[in-house]
Amino acid sequence: MGRLVITHSTYLEGLIPWLRALAADEAIQTITPAVIARVRGRTQGLRLRLSTPMLGGYKLVARRGATVQEVFVVTNLAAEELQRRIDSCQPEASIKGRSSAKS
Repeated sequence: MGRLVITHSTYLEGLIPWLRALAADEAIQTITPAVIARVRGRTQGLRLRLSTPMLGGYKLVARRGATVQEVFVVTNLAAEELQRRIDSCQPEASIKGRSSAKS
């Protein structure tokens, strides 16, 4: 079971439950949410995807609306396997937000 580092006072809505579910995976060592920024594009619901490989893990990008937040994950998993596990522990609230975008 991994560790979720809570250091900021602000997180994207729905992100922490998703990261807690991911941290329960035995292959995850540490998850650290980081910088929040505004972007020009908009997304429906909450999305979490792999962005960049880093030493010892990956940088993920969480997006909701016009806001983005970086998330750093320390793991030995391959990129494809980590993305599969991210998708499998997605909370129901963010799945509902994405269903209208897929239709």
